[in-house]
Amino acid sequence: MGKIYVVGMGPGREEGMTLEAMQAISGSDVLIGYTVYIDLLKERYPEKEMITTGMKQETERCRMCLLQARSGKTVSLVCSGDAGVYGMASLMLEVAEKEEDRETEIEIVAGVTAALSGGALLGAPLGHDFCVVSLSDLLTPWELIVRRLRAAADGDYVIVIYNPCSRSRADYLKKACDILLEKLPSGRPCGLAKRIGREGEESGVCTLAELPEKDADMFTTVFIGNSGSRIINGRLVTPRGYR
Repeated sequence: MGKIYVVGMGPGREEGMTLEAMQAISGSDVLIGYTVYIDLLKERYPEKEMITTGMKQETERCRMCLLQARSGKTVSLVCSGDAGVYGMASLMLEVAEKEEDRETEIEIVAGVTAALSGGALLGAPLGHDFCVVSLSDLLTPWELIVRRLRAAADGDYVIVIYNPCSRSRADYLKKACDILLEKLPSGRPCGLAKRIGREGEESGVCTLAELPEKDADMFTTVFIGNSGSRIINGRLVTPRGYR
């Protein structure tokens, strides 16, 4: 019987991967993942067998992993960021349960999620309590996303937004900003980190009032500060409160 690693490969470049993630991938016979992420690994691991699928085939990917592991192979199911944060870890465990597979060993390997890598790019926006909200309503009803945004604003959290826009959701970031502006001041410091750790990486700061007009896509992570957040020398900073 083989083994499955569910690996968060961070923002994409080798320097952003944890040593544990690199060791898991290096020790695997087969790499399975979304085409974009496997393409990032091809050059470094040309000797590996690689299996890719497109978007919306996540369950099939997990089944492929079980099939390969049952044949005695060690498999890495790779995803960006951290496998447990909007990643494949929960689905892999669910699929194994559904197929009543209690024999295949499944190990979750932590990675660096975009809230952390993007936060480092912007400065130090996560110095105090924060929450992460995805604006994708593919799996979560929009009404629930709205409730979570309002609760985060009420709680004075730093808010990190994943999946702010896509071709089919071009106005979702603007809608989210309109909801937050019901409770937060227009001058609240914000930041955007785009294509973190990849070609075309960029970041910048702005106010909440300016945020809806900023260029954002599925490769952008948005940061909205709390009441203590400040822009210091062009960097977004949320003080911890040390004296």
